[in-house]
Amino acid sequence: MRNLGGFLMFVGLFGFVYCTIERGKHEPVPAWVETMDALKYPAGRYDVGRYVAAVAGGVGVLLALFPKGR
Repeated sequence: MRNLGGFLMFVGLFGFVYCTIERGKHEPVPAWVETMDALKYPAGRYDVGRYVAAVAGGVGVLLALFPKGR
């Protein structure tokens, strides 16, 4: 599980940085747009990608710290 945790931490960090850089290239989502409608905008999709990458990295940290479930 430590290997999987390390892999998820790497993927999470790389994905977060990549989505942050790509989000900066597009116009921000207008403030009046609903959450689910924000996915129609490229910046909104990269925002969701950042959240998914952060969750993957967090799960990776947990798997690396507690490999056998204690």
